[in-house]
Amino acid sequence: MKIAIDFDGTIVEDNYPSIGKPKMFVFETLRELQKKHELILWTCRQGRYLQEAVDFCEKNNVHFYAVNKNFPEEEYEEGNFMRKIDADMFIDDRNFGGFVSWSEIYQSINGEKPKGEKKKKWFWQK
Repeated sequence: MKIAIDFDGTIVEDNYPSIGKPKMFVFETLRELQKKHELILWTCRQGRYLQEAVDFCEKNNVHFYAVNKNFPEEEYEEGNFMRKIDADMFIDDRNFGGFVSWSEIYQSINGEKPKGEKKKKWFWQK
């Protein structure tokens, strides 16, 4: 499965252009996910800010299949590139319903439900 993951607000607390504090369990979760899935860093960061994000993740042993691309070899002409990533799943802090914990994300992807956890209710459910 290809999983596109945002950086600011998702991997780290939002502190752009600086790199925020890592979210709880993020690197443990991403290291496990990269064993079975292709992870794509999908962020609005560009230039040196993008490289800082990639370097930060690599220092934490998370290596992305691609960065803002569908596959590593994909090339774009200056000013002419596609921002839509071909992924099976997107993990972003701007999801409908907000960001859940990395523990919940891992368990959801792997088909596990946390012991004793109640089913999450959305705002329209009573």
